[in-house]
Amino acid sequence: QVQLVESGGGSVQSGGSLRLSCSVSGYTYRRPCMGWFRQAPGKEREGVADIDVEGQSTYADSVKGRFTISQDNGLNIVYLQMNTLSPEDTAMYYCAARGFVGCGHRLVPAEFGSWGQGTQVTVSS
Repeated sequence: QVQLVESGGGSVQSGGSLRLSCSVSGYTYRRPCMGWFRQAPGKEREGVADIDVEGQSTYADSVKGRFTISQDNGLNIVYLQMNTLSPEDTAMYYCAARGFVGCGHRLVPAEFGSWGQGTQVTVSS
């Protein structure tokens, strides 16, 4: 199965920025579509952004204009740049690999078959 390792989480004040990284390995053919999801205590997991190997990306309405998803030239690291953070962004953030060929760009958790361990993002007032 695809192996995913997230890093970059931490605690910041409202208005601050963080950059999350996801190391991707273990795939044998084409790198899968990659997504970032988040889950706050007591809330359901929600999609944040995704990106395919062509660089096409999709964002949740709640983060458009503030977050940017990107990847390195070798496609083995996926980033999530988060700017203008607010307490509402506080959550465990997960990197995930889609379990099907293609991307779909729908940010549906059930369509992603491999998940990282998560990295905590805490934004204080």
